[in-house]
Amino acid sequence: MSPAPSSPASSPGRVALVTGGSRGIGRATAESLLDRGFRVFFCGRSPDVLAAAQQELSQRYPGKVASRLCDVRSQTAVEELVAWVEAESGRLDVVVNNAGLGRFGPVDELSGDDFREVIETNLLGAFYAIHAAAPIMKRQGEGWIFNIASLAAKNPFAGGAAYNASKFGLVGMSEAAMLDLRQFGIRIAAICPGSVDTDFGGGMMRSPGATWRLAPEDIARVVTDLLDFPARALPSLIEIRPTRPPQK
Repeated sequence: MSPAPSSPASSPGRVALVTGGSRGIGRATAESLLDRGFRVFFCGRSPDVLAAAQQELSQRYPGKVASRLCDVRSQTAVEELVAWVEAESGRLDVVVNNAGLGRFGPVDELSGDDFREVIETNLLGAFYAIHAAAPIMKRQGEGWIFNIASLAAKNPFAGGAAYNASKFGLVGMSEAAMLDLRQFGIRIAAICPGSVDTDFGGGMMRSPGATWRLAPEDIARVVTDLLDFPARALPSLIEIRPTRPPQK
């Protein structure tokens, strides 16, 4: 049987990959992992945003962070991303599948291209990363994969056909992948946040002056807290909500 995964309080020498890591939840998670001593690789598909994040993080964590352009809709691009991380570091301990986007509108008005873009980014992108990272983690006998889903994975809403489909699918895939890989020491969790104060959807989640929303750092905290769980424990599906949202 493969050795059980460990849960160190700090992780010098450990390596993490965060997709969509240049802003929002991904950026906060990358910073939290860096604070714990991880070497962090992250990707994005906006060159300017990626370059700015790389510069800022490199100044704060010299020699500990690297980034690369990657559109996770491409399996080849994701495979090359994961291969790059392994070539640079020799291992891969944590993958955070955070890259995501939303296209919203009535189902009969949503274009096929928009629907495909959401599914290919939010669902297929995560599959590609799991598929590429699993062999590395199997060889190590341990690893953590976090899939950033959403409460939209269980709560459909009007105009959310594409987004709901992608997140329902992501949670289902995450739970099945967990069953496939846990005997190899690979733990997989889907994290389902409620409203988070980010630029997601062109800033649709931002509410100036509204402090009730979750912060990206709250979701990052879930990731790093799970790293401390004993090896015998596998929290595979986590929901996190604002404590006091506005009453309807």
